[in-house]
Amino acid sequence: MLQVNKNEIAIESNELYPVRPLTLGANKLGIRFRNLLKFLGPAFIVSVAYIDPGNFATNISGGSTFNYNLVWVVLWSNLMAIFLQIMSAKLGIATGANLTQMCKRVFSKKLNWAFWIIAELAAMATTMAEFLGGALGFYLLFGIPLPIAGVFTAVITFLITYMQKYGQRVIEVIITILVAIISISYGIELFLAKPSWPSVALHTIIPSLPNGGAVLIAVGMLGATVMPHVIYLHSELVQSRNLKAASLEDKKRHLKMEKIDVAIAMNIAFIVNAAMVIVSASVFHSQGLIVNSIEEAHRSLEPLLGALSSGAFGIALLASGFSSSTVGAMAGETVMDGFVDIKIPVIIRRLLTMAPALIIICIGINPMKALVLSQVCLSFALPVAIIPMLIITSRKDLMGEFVNKPWVKVIGILITSIIVLLNAILLFLTFTGNV
Repeated sequence: MLQVNKNEIAIESNELYPVRPLTLGANKLGIRFRNLLKFLGPAFIVSVAYIDPGNFATNISGGSTFNYNLVWVVLWSNLMAIFLQIMSAKLGIATGANLTQMCKRVFSKKLNWAFWIIAELAAMATTMAEFLGGALGFYLLFGIPLPIAGVFTAVITFLITYMQKYGQRVIEVIITILVAIISISYGIELFLAKPSWPSVALHTIIPSLPNGGAVLIAVGMLGATVMPHVIYLHSELVQSRNLKAASLEDKKRHLKMEKIDVAIAMNIAFIVNAAMVIVSASVFHSQGLIVNSIEEAHRSLEPLLGALSSGAFGIALLASGFSSSTVGAMAGETVMDGFVDIKIPVIIRRLLTMAPALIIICIGINPMKALVLSQVCLSFALPVAIIPMLIITSRKDLMGEFVNKPWVKVIGILITSIIVLLNAILLFLTFTGNV
């Protein structure tokens, strides 16, 4: 009778089946993760624009004045931002050029000059928010006078952008660290604030605009979240990973990875933005405080939540000012180089765009009000960036296999219509004296 050794069968079975497939599976997972890491970065640079000092102003105003009522604006603005950033990345990957360069190829010279002027005005509004935020961060944390703090912010911004000479990856790492600082700071704020989560959930799902003032803040929140300059910038940032001789499959894989990059970065930005509104509502509105300045917000946090809260707020604002100033500089270069044949030295351009913020600091205008209005200006500039992008990405002769599908066109038109409608409502309310 044939004798069978069960131990040998067990050993052979273990060698052939359980061990090796698990090892191979782990190796494949590790390889996939490392490949993903190679593509992560551009969306994190872009995400800074969604948590810049302008967001602090609009979100604090929204939360302190209207409680949790405007949390839904943050959610829907973020969904719009995800769609538009994927669209921008797709344009860059498919064409090998950024949005401003494609506008130059597709549209007339006069139209490109109009695009450029509006984009530069938007850049000034953006820079106003960035430098005011950085200056306020210095002032709140260290008591440095605002004019001097504004100069410090400018110097640090130039130092960070100078690092770009060592490659885009270096800037991506610096920006990611600053985003992490902002996220941790507002995580601490959220923990200390102890908000009413059922109310947060309700107002995240159900839209409401209590009055004309809420429309102003909502449009400002939209402009602070769906920012035009990073729509231009994202199509440029993907070029560092866009192979010159890339095949169709390579480009499809690149776009897939970029979608993951956008999903991670934009949802981090959403959480931080929502936290700003929620903390403001649970701390200030619950106490009957209508916050009219960032200094007041910082000053009120300490007696209400303690020194840890006010310190975290100041650190988040400072990190936001540094990171967004850097991203604004990068976006300015993209805008300047694409639309028109005009070359202005980077230092002069930065001085010109910094001027409005420095003037506001020096003459004593309420920085909070200036920040909110700067974000409203960005909302009005949005269609000028979105509409050309939708036109270009809907042309098969330019996009090839990446051309917009019919349902994508519908969503793009819907988003543009919502933005234009909100702007029209705001103008009507402004001229009729209801804002």
